[in-house]
Amino acid sequence: MSDGERKIPRQKRAAETVEIILEAAAQLLERSGLDGFTTNAVAERAGISIGTLYRYFPNKRVLMHALAERESDLHGAEMQRLLREGGAGLAPDRALVRAFVGAFQGRARARRIAMGIWFETTPAEALASRFDAVTQTLNQTQGTLEPISAFVLTRAMHGALRSAVLEGVDFLHDRAFEDELVSLSRAYLAQVRSRAAAQVSP
Repeated sequence: MSDGERKIPRQKRAAETVEIILEAAAQLLERSGLDGFTTNAVAERAGISIGTLYRYFPNKRVLMHALAERESDLHGAEMQRLLREGGAGLAPDRALVRAFVGAFQGRARARRIAMGIWFETTPAEALASRFDAVTQTLNQTQGTLEPISAFVLTRAMHGALRSAVLEGVDFLHDRAFEDELVSLSRAYLAQVRSRAAAQVSP
């Protein structure tokens, strides 16, 4: 097994062990941050030997990337749940912002660190694919946007949200921050519609 390879579990018991390791890693990251995050500490918290941990994660870097992927997937799933359950009655842009922020409740520190790692270690095409669902929502609710307009809007909003999370700002969950992002979205969409109308005017 090379430095960058991770053993993928094929049996149920092995998959359960991997899940225990990753959950222990997330709990440790939430409690102690990166300073207290070591493979030995993760193994101890998971209740396994360090040899068992290394069987699936040959080094700390591989473990951190796997944890980042897991937390990113969980954040995305929580976003979708919040959109389904709490998005009714909200404008789509506001629902998206609120769901993104709300998905950090309960494990904000671990997911903030994991997000930073995920963006550093994930290929560009995988990053881009995460915006597909957001773009589809905008197209369904705002009318189909040109690809460039959709790209600019989704990345602008996500960039502000990502920076707020990674920088640990104290207004992440404030309604005023949500309002600013919604205003950004609506102002840009109004500009796009105005430009499109001018192009088709006789």
